[in-house]
Amino acid sequence: MPSPAALTYGPIFLGVVFNILLYGIMITQTFLYFTVYKKDRLWMKLFVGLLFICDTVNCAFDITFLYIPLVNNFGNPSSLMYASWVFATDPVMTALIGSLTQCFFAWRVNVLTHSIPAVIFISFCALCQFCGGLGTSIAVGMIPEFIHFQKFEVIVIVWLAFSAVADCAITIALVWHLRKHKTGFAATDDIVNRIIRLTVQTGLITALCAVVDLVLFLATPSGLHLVFNLPLSKLYTNSLMSSLNSRAGWRYGTGNGETTTDDMTRNDRSKHLNVRGETGRRVSMMTPNQVYIDVESHEMVDVIDTKTLHSEALDGTSSKPYSEKDGRLSTVVTADSL
Repeated sequence: MPSPAALTYGPIFLGVVFNILLYGIMITQTFLYFTVYKKDRLWMKLFVGLLFICDTVNCAFDITFLYIPLVNNFGNPSSLMYASWVFATDPVMTALIGSLTQCFFAWRVNVLTHSIPAVIFISFCALCQFCGGLGTSIAVGMIPEFIHFQKFEVIVIVWLAFSAVADCAITIALVWHLRKHKTGFAATDDIVNRIIRLTVQTGLITALCAVVDLVLFLATPSGLHLVFNLPLSKLYTNSLMSSLNSRAGWRYGTGNGETTTDDMTRNDRSKHLNVRGETGRRVSMMTPNQVYIDVESHEMVDVIDTKTLHSEALDGTSSKPYSEKDGRLSTVVTADSL
């Protein structure tokens, strides 16, 4: 018969490991955001900072919960059967982070589509899943035995089901709007397709993780669902940060003065050296995949016979050669006439 540690704390340990790994990615994404997008709106920076703080607190609570029974209560099997108050904070923290992320995407849906029904539906699902997460935390405090967690399965269903529905609604709304506004130009449509793929991927990951978590919770009384439940908050924050940081790869300006790849490409092209040789031919220091066309202009100039000019000067006469500069005949005055 497997030990209680293997049944419950094995999945918890794996979930905490995945949680910390995703937290490391979140640190990198947050650093990149504040480094690259310095001109973003203040409320957006504060929002990213709030999510980072929530992720940090959630990580600290998960590590503390794992430390207490495995280290402080080492050798006490009964401590492995109960969830402490620290563990009870995980559902509400996950629901809070998820609802904040979904509300941000609801704002984005409003900006892009101006669809009030879609925004109301997404916000309603986000609110319901937050209430479900809060109710789950309260239920864990009231029923701390792991084997009795299925007694409050209704509130868990509300939490995870509404979370998945909100993610799917966000994905459908954004993809529908983007596909409807394709321009027919290959370059622009390629950008739109990349945004669609990113939207589908980020929304699908969080929705799929919530659904698998719910199915495993209902199917088995063991803690196997915790492998997917504990990293869920980091999946939400990383999906949001991935969406924000990927703007640098889209080839149009964000309107906030951020540096994009096109800006860097234009700067690199402006730094190409142009060398003009003695023959008037320009040599460009350029990359192999760039083609430069150099057009040279030549001016036809009539050359006067020096012998004729010398003889006319000795005779005291003047010549009237044609001048292309002003389009009329001009008189050349000799030295004797001065």
